Amino acid sequence: MYHVKTYNKISKKGLDRLDKSKIQVSDSTDKPDAIILRSHPLKEETLPESLYAIGRAGAGVNNVQVLECTQKGIVVFNTPGANANAVKELLFASLLLGARNILPGLEFVKSLAGKGDAIPDLVEKEKAKFKGYELRDRTLGVIGLGAIGMLVANEASELGMKVIGFDPFLSVHNAWRLSRNVKPAESLKQLLQQSDFVTLHMPLTDQTRNLINDENIDQFRKGAVLLNFARDLIVDEDVVLGALDAGKLSLYLCDFPTEKTVANPKVIATPHLGASTDEAEENCAIMVADQIQDYLLNGNITNSVNFPNSSLERSGLVRLTIIHKNIPNMVGQITKVLADQSINISEMMNKGRGELAYTIVDLDQDIKDNTLSELSAIEGIIRLRCIS
Repeated sequence: MYHVKTYNKISKKGLDRLDKSKIQVSDSTDKPDAIILRSHPLKEETLPESLYAIGRAGAGVNNVQVLECTQKGIVVFNTPGANANAVKELLFASLLLGARNILPGLEFVKSLAGKGDAIPDLVEKEKAKFKGYELRDRTLGVIGLGAIGMLVANEASELGMKVIGFDPFLSVHNAWRLSRNVKPAESLKQLLQQSDFVTLHMPLTDQTRNLINDENIDQFRKGAVLLNFARDLIVDEDVVLGALDAGKLSLYLCDFPTEKTVANPKVIATPHLGASTDEAEENCAIMVADQIQDYLLNGNITNSVNFPNSSLERSGLVRLTIIHKNIPNMVGQITKVLADQSINISEMMNKGRGELAYTIVDLDQDIKDNTLSELSAIEGIIRLRCIS
């Protein structure tokens, strides 16, 4: 029996997908084989020795100690794309709020309480203050064309906007799903110079931290609108606020309110609502539960942030999964130990990712403890599992 520990409120629709005859779910087990969480700050805790996998019901894994997990052979999963539609809809809601000056308009309407029959005349007199603009034919620049960026780009095209995108790491899968109306930008500089609106859609990494900074803020069109529904630290907040004060940017729309942004009238900040829908929470929980279950029961890896995606249909009697360094002759040493024990391999797969690799070996017969010990003793092997 495997034990899965949950943090936060994980949708029942996701947890119900776990095979209860093989996997027990609890929020209190001390020796979990896997953890499923949302925003819980796991970085602040010591990881149990029993842990094989962590599943983040969401895209970002900033709350997980990924480097430590990698060193210990713990696979970290996320759920890219599961909340993409929710983020896309929130982004366009914010975009329309800003373009049509809806929030100051609503505040004005609230101020009319008690004015009685004078309200219609007051509305007609003051409404010009809240005149906005339409999105059609304006240019949206999308930086990052992953699951969310791709949906945003396609939706903007359907609304009649001109869309340009920049993503040096665009996957073939997402390229096929992009609208043919989305035009590629040759550089970040070109995108910034040509866009009325710029929206950011990438994970927070050392490479993307402060992507919008004092070196490129002058490349924006005067009066452009910046949207950030990805991660707060992708922009240098002080630089953005300075650009708003100087009139270089007209609005900053984001999902990350701070002490500085909430006081600025040119900022519309929602309270981190990107994935806060029932549908998104269910989609994330279903995806992460399926991934954790497939890894625990079969050793298959899908959507890992620290190990290569690896999937092999089960064959044979026993499956070995081996996390090891990506160095020469690792596979040769593994197969030699098995051959010396007269153990036949029915199927095998090896995938590398940077300095690490993952090998799945299906065997036609059971394997003894001394053989497992001999395999574990091979220099470069980080973690080995035997799945019956």
